[in-house]
Amino acid sequence: MRLKEIRISKGLSVPSLVELSGVPRRTIQDIEKSGNCKVDTAILLADALKVTLDELCRDNPEE
Repeated sequence: MRLKEIRISKGLSVPSLVELSGVPRRTIQDIEKSGNCKVDTAILLADALKVTLDELCRDNPEE
């Protein structure tokens, strides 16, 4: 899961991503730490970040 990497590359703070995605702050923090989340949460985050699920979820997106 590349959530933190993508969030930072887009210049977004965690509170900004909370506002854009509707995903709770604690959930985002847990995902950035563990790298795991539910598919419906991943969809919300990918939409908010304007990336595909593939880009968000694959550790090596070029594979």
